[in-house]
Amino acid sequence: MNAPLLVELFTEELPPKALQRLGEAFAHGLRDELAASGLLALDCAVEIFATPRRLAVLLSDVLTKAPDRQTEERLLPEKVGLDATGKPTAALLKKLASLGRDESAVPSIKKANDGKLMMLFLPQLAAGQSLQAGLASALEKTIAKLPIPKVMSYQLPNSTETVKFVRPAHGLVALHGTDIINVSVLGLAAGRTTHGHRFLGARDIELKSAGQYDARLLAEGKVIARFDVRRAEIESQLKARASELNGTLGEYETLLDEVTALVEWPVVYVAGFDAEFLSVPQECLILTMRTNQKYFPLFDAAGKLTEKFLVVSNMQVADPTNIIEGNKRVVRPRLADARFFYDQDRKARLETRVPGLSKVVYHNKLGTQLERVQRMQLLAGKIARLIGADPLLAERAAWLAKADLLTGMVGEFPELQGVMGRYYAQHDDEPAVVADAIAEHYLPRFAGDKLPESTVACCVALADKLDTLIGIFGVGAIPTGDKDPFALRRHALGVIRILAERKLPISVGELLSLAHDTFRQGVLFAQHEGGVSNAAKAETFVFERAKSYLRDLDYAVLEIESVLDLSPRPLEYVARLEAARKFLALPESAGLAEADKRIRNILSKSGASITAAKADETMLKESEEKQLLTTTRQVRGQVDALLQQGHFSEALLLTAQLHQPVTQFFDKVMVNAEDQALRENRFALLHEVANLTNRVANISKLAT
Repeated sequence: MNAPLLVELFTEELPPKALQRLGEAFAHGLRDELAASGLLALDCAVEIFATPRRLAVLLSDVLTKAPDRQTEERLLPEKVGLDATGKPTAALLKKLASLGRDESAVPSIKKANDGKLMMLFLPQLAAGQSLQAGLASALEKTIAKLPIPKVMSYQLPNSTETVKFVRPAHGLVALHGTDIINVSVLGLAAGRTTHGHRFLGARDIELKSAGQYDARLLAEGKVIARFDVRRAEIESQLKARASELNGTLGEYETLLDEVTALVEWPVVYVAGFDAEFLSVPQECLILTMRTNQKYFPLFDAAGKLTEKFLVVSNMQVADPTNIIEGNKRVVRPRLADARFFYDQDRKARLETRVPGLSKVVYHNKLGTQLERVQRMQLLAGKIARLIGADPLLAERAAWLAKADLLTGMVGEFPELQGVMGRYYAQHDDEPAVVADAIAEHYLPRFAGDKLPESTVACCVALADKLDTLIGIFGVGAIPTGDKDPFALRRHALGVIRILAERKLPISVGELLSLAHDTFRQGVLFAQHEGGVSNAAKAETFVFERAKSYLRDLDYAVLEIESVLDLSPRPLEYVARLEAARKFLALPESAGLAEADKRIRNILSKSGASITAAKADETMLKESEEKQLLTTTRQVRGQVDALLQQGHFSEALLLTAQLHQPVTQFFDKVMVNAEDQALRENRFALLHEVANLTNRVANISKLAT
């Protein structure tokens, strides 16, 4: 019989930040295990339910028993199982007997090569697994693989048995249509009784069938069981309330997910706080309301915080006065703490806090935060001089960048580092660009995040990220697999994005060299593995992030490899890639790319490298080599002029003129001539060709 299958695990309050992931893993895990047992129909749909006190899944079409299936039992090698006349040996008959079969099964035995030997196999019809057995196994396996953040051990009621789960479990429902499936897990025997909202709904709801689960919980239990439906309901109520108050919600997605995992019957109420607290930087108030209280602050049309906020309650009452007033009382001391920290912190200038960083360890092999700030100050000034920013302002911003780590506000809310530094710098009458750079030097914090605005802020942000990259690579703490405790991938991508999108005229190699020089010689980069220094590994690491960044911009791997092979400045990446893409569209591109690849192979085998060597025109004998040199030098002048103006596409497209003379050269001219002088001159000619065709990208890498 096919019927819907409902499985619910009823628990104590589950960790909210993990609830959605747990619900999906529970549902998908059971689905996959039952499918592997052959118990699901092909078009079986999955409904996922997750509330603070339950994980559940409804599978629309589940079999009572999996179909029987044909299998083959591996027996013995043919030489062991059959004698020279093809009759079964005693060894084969013994093997068959162990499987409950006799000599009558011999005619059905098949022969097959397993890659080493000719083996004997016995076809058998395996009975399909029952739903009871399959579900029991699926539950055990699924629960064992759940992404539980922290496992709890607890003792079962009226028993000495201890079980482990994310939270104590108190109920198990397993209904196939109208029938209870007799399974147990976590010390619980399956039944048909679920439970409603702790205060608003029916305590016990006896389900007659699996399909009525969602509707009965909603109508009698006051529980919106589906996470996505509950989330949409909360969002709808929040937006409606905000609109009534002419307010906006700001960034609320992450908090919405967390709040959805805290309530089963959401109701949104409006509360507020004393307007006097608005004198505190709004980031502080927003953070404490969202992080500590799970409130949704409201903003005006200009994005400025108002004294109103929204509370998502798990209680629907006729008169919510007590709920609203209670939340007002709860938030007041939190905001008062924020105001206290803000007032106290402003009593000392940021610059007076910097020496105290000498007592804060940055890394046991890299010194203190003060030593790091000193390196950042030196590096930011050097970068500023190279890109045309004000070095004194860059150095000042770098000197103050980490000072807010010692303030009370950042001590209480580490997420505000940089943000509070800006406010305190403004209070100290530091230049505006310095205050902004203190806040922006952490940017970008994640993929797609905004970048520092001013060149001064870019200098400090680059100094911060490069110091981390060089320092951590220098002590050998290189990221492996998914482990990246110092966020080096994020720092490397940040460097690339700042250079490329802010179009700063400096290369990655130059920056890494500058950063390396800020460390005391002999302390770092002493380690070598396979002849590769950690400094070189750091540069390779950054370029790998550049490849990822450019792939996200929809450039092909061949195009990226061809451009990055020349290690250009990141501000030129996109222009060079566009040039490579346009070049590939030319009919001559494939031939010229293959010719360039051939030139590189010839020069490599000759022991020479592609340099600025020039051919002696008087030594050229064949008309084809004369024509190639003439065309190369004519085009080179035009290419040089275009590159000086940054016209990479036009420059690369112009080199397509070399396709025909290069092809004729290889058709008619023997490069490896017996005469040494003639041979070396032809090598020099190929040098000139390669030096011209590879000014924008290594076109040999475009050969497919």
